[in-house]
Parts: sequence; structure tokens; C-alpha cells
Amino acid sequence: MEKVRAFQDPIIDFENFSFKYYIQSEPTLKNINLKIYEGEKVLIVGPSGSGKTTIGHTLNGLIPFYYKGEIEGSLKIRGVETRNLSIFELSKIVGTVLQDADAQFLGLTVGEDIAFSLENDNVPQDIMKRRVRKVAEMVGVEEFLAQSPFELSGGQKQRTTVAGVLVDDVPILLFDEPLANLDPLTGKKAIEIIDEIHSNTKKTVIIIEHRIEDVLHRSVDRVVVINDGRIVGEFSPHELVSVHVLNEIGLREPLYISALKYADVEVTVDKSPGYIETLKLSERDVQHLKDWKELVSKNIERVPIKKDDVPLLKVENVNFSYDPGRPVLKNINFEVNKGEIIALVGKNGAGKSTLAKVLCGFVNVDSGNIYINGENINNRTIKERAEYIGFVMQDPNQMISKQIVYDEVSLGLHLRKLGKEEIEERVNEIAAVCGIKEFLKWPIQALSYGQKKRVTIASILVLKPSIVILDEPTAGQDFKHYSEIMNFLSYLNSLGMTFILITHDMHLMLEYAHRTIVLSSGEIIANDVPSKILTNREVIEKANLKETSLFELAERIGENPTEFVQCFIDYERNLRGKNANEIIHL
Repeated sequence: MEKVRAFQDPIIDFENFSFKYYIQSEPTLKNINLKIYEGEKVLIVGPSGSGKTTIGHTLNGLIPFYYKGEIEGSLKIRGVETRNLSIFELSKIVGTVLQDADAQFLGLTVGEDIAFSLENDNVPQDIMKRRVRKVAEMVGVEEFLAQSPFELSGGQKQRTTVAGVLVDDVPILLFDEPLANLDPLTGKKAIEIIDEIHSNTKKTVIIIEHRIEDVLHRSVDRVVVINDGRIVGEFSPHELVSVHVLNEIGLREPLYISALKYADVEVTVDKSPGYIETLKLSERDVQHLKDWKELVSKNIERVPIKKDDVPLLKVENVNFSYDPGRPVLKNINFEVNKGEIIALVGKNGAGKSTLAKVLCGFVNVDSGNIYINGENINNRTIKERAEYIGFVMQDPNQMISKQIVYDEVSLGLHLRKLGKEEIEERVNEIAAVCGIKEFLKWPIQALSYGQKKRVTIASILVLKPSIVILDEPTAGQDFKHYSEIMNFLSYLNSLGMTFILITHDMHLMLEYAHRTIVLSSGEIIANDVPSKILTNREVIEKANLKETSLFELAERIGENPTEFVQCFIDYERNLRGKNANEIIHL
């Protein structure tokens, strides 16, 4: 798993580098000293607002050519000060895959978009077509070459932007949260593609991402941890999971590492714990895990689900297609009771977002019926359905209509003609929970993608609908803000609110969903508790899910994976639901 490389010359060199956006009173980056060597593969991690994306902007030239501000210190790429290079010159050195795919599209079709840089360089058409086809096949978008990139699903868009960067032969590849909108299996393949490119080309690869376990599906040379604009430390993957830095700054450690710690297994570098494949377990460690699993299964009471027995939502024999003869949803049947948290999962393009549009009335069903509290709502308008069903879209830019954060969050309350004091109280309460209270007076465009996401979630939660559908609620969120949002949703759920979470996040599904509905090619192929879904290899394969590291850990110690995963879920829910002195310890 580990790669041995001899690094000599830094291709990127930060020396006492600081940057302050003009709209900010304090620097975002503070005295950064970092060398990245030619051919190295580096993962940069940090919570939202830590400055990791700003580091990416300094590398690809968006700072200072697009985002204006004050620079102190030095940043050299290939020995040249970046402020002495044009953004065009930097684009020939650093290729970037942005977090927000829509912001990167320039072509009218996928093929044109991938070929854009080649066209600018006057590459002959026969060569251009071969290179476009090759990278399209590499990332799995070859069948969409003639389609508009804006018609693709979130994951397909992300793969298209990756192809647009790979087609140009630049020495440095920068991936800004490449997993944000990908289904689990596609995300896994994306990491494998990045690793294959790194191994075969010896390019310098920089990955900015907070989904640490997913990135560590393949090896990295170094992990740089940043918080509050400063570099906290530089670690090997084995060192990273052996220290407490991730928990201290609010990032999620790999699930198998959490399980080891819960079982009082000491996590040390000599056990090579950075990757589940390299983890060394002694007989004593295995016994600790077995004892922990036995203790949890016998002694921890499962947190009860407060739900009604009468369905709040009933979907009956629903079919839908955008074009005749091309069904997107096929004979969909399911029920959701009041008080449930449902995870709706499946591969990109499986029909998850379309199902949400059908429920909200954005599109009308071809056949079938939808009931709320036993009443058929097929003929209800979007406005009428909004009294019952709130919808948070996957792309925050498609929801935002105001310039200032406060105005966006309070818009629905103003339309419902609530009083000023009640509006302020509800907005402040929701903003605090969603981690945006300090931004209420900010312009929307000054926020990061993840911060915009929290704004849109807040704007729907503040309306208190009966059912809230959230399309990828944790995309772009670090573990701290993920936990704050999901714990708040859990609190609302304990009061009887119902949630449908469209997600690719297997952590979210394991930790918070009471039940999981799995879509594949427009059909429901499974409807069960998360622990059974994520230990069913047939369902996992059909729906582009992936086995968690808990599955592999359970198999390695000879435990039933479904039972082991369920014990982990119960233990974590117990941690959230009780005081520390009530938690079971070995």
C-alpha cells in the first residue's frame, strides 16, 4: 500500500505566506510554511473555513487574479513567484477540479467541455478526439459526450470536470473536494483513477478533501492538516490516525479507527493503522473488539424511534419519465411514517432527485398516487405541497435568490407574513445550529460552497414543514458542521419531524437513518435498516454503494458484519443520546 519515493526539489514552496481577502478584517491564511515536492501526492485536510480551499486558490491563480486581497510572504511554483505569473501561465502548470462543477463548465456539450483547453492550444482535431475519448472512458462519461453538461447528475458533472483537467498535460493536479457529489462506488473509483494517474505519470497531486477515510482508499505520501488558517501539522496516514488532531479540530476519523478506540484498542503507528488494508491486529486487539461487540449487543438499549404507525407519506405505483419510452421511475411503492429518518440512496442517475421532484410537485407523475396523511395530493400545486414538504436541493446556487444571508434564510417567513420579532428569533436559532450565525450580514457570494449549503438548509428548516427532503445535506461539510446539522435534525426528529435524506454519505446513513430505501435504475431494490443494506453485497453492487471499513474489520476478526455494524450504530447513537457517565466502557 505504501509508496516509496525520493523527493528532492520542491515544486511548490510557501514561505511565511499570509493572505487576507479585502472583505475580511483578519487573514484567512496565516504564516504558511509548506513545501510540496515534485511527484508527491499530498492530502490537505481541515474543517470548513480553515483556509484549505484558499490554499488551493493561491496555487491555481484564483488568488490574486480573481479573489483580491493582501499577500505577505512568498509562494513559488517551479521556483517562480506566482505573483509574477499570469493566470494563463499558471493554468499550464496547475490543473484544477473545482468543488462546484457548474462553475467550471464552458462547452455546450460534455465533449466540447473536455476539449476546451485543447481547442485553445490548436491541437489537431484527430488527436483532440482521441484524447477526449480516452479521458472520457477513463472517468466513465463516454456515453454523455453529446449531451449538455448541465443535464448531467451531480456525480456525472464531477467526472466531466475531472476529464477536462486530465486531458491537458499539466505537471500539478489540484483536486478541490473531488468526492463532494459522487456516489460511494464512483467516489472510490475516482480515488483509484487519481492514484493511477499519479502512479503512471509521476505528476504532483494535491487533494483538498475532508472525507479522509474515502481518500485513504489509496495511499498518499503526506497529510497536511490546517486549522484557523495555520498548518497544525504534517503527518503520514499512520501518524494521522494515531494522534488526536482530527478530533481536536472537528474532522471525522475513519470508522474502523473509531471502533478500535471504542473497544480500548490502542492505536499506534507500529500497527500501520493509516489504511484498513495495512492495519495489524494482535490477538489481544481482536479479543478486545469481540468483547466490546458482545458487551454492546447485550447491554446498550437501542434508542427508540418515535414514529406513528399510520403513514405520513404513501407512494403508490408511481411511474415517471422525462421523455416517452425512457422511464426514470418505475412502479415506486413505499411508505414513510411520521417521525422516521429515511435515507434514499443509489448510484448517480438512479432517480433519487427525480423522486424528490415528484413528491414536491415540480414534475407530475405519469401514473400512480402520492398521499399525505391519507389524502391524495396528485392535484395539489407546488405551493400547496410546500406546506407539508420542504426540499433542500443538492446545488445551493440553484436555491439562493437573495444577496444577503439573513434575507435568504428569512425569505419564506416573510412570504408567510410572520412578525418581525418571530422571524428574527427563528432565523437566529436556526443560523446558530447550522453554523452560519456569524455570516447573517454577509453577502452570499462571499461564502464557500459548503457555507452556501448550510444557508439553504437553514432557509427550509426555519419553515418547519412536516417532511423535509434534503438532497445531499452533508456534501461539502466537515465533521463538525455535519454533526451540528445532523444532531439538530435528530432533535427535530425527536419532536416528530420526518426527514428523507438523499445521500451518498454512508456515514450519515449508518449513524442517523432509521431505514434505507435503495434505488437502482429507477426501481426500489431494497428497503431495510442500514446495517443490513451495507452488508448485502448484491445490493451494494447494484446501487454503487460500498462496504464500509467496519464490514472489513468485522470479517477480519471473525464477527458477523451485520451484527458488528449494528453494534457500532447502537453505540454511537448511545454516545449522542446519553451523558458520558452513562456510556458503557470496557
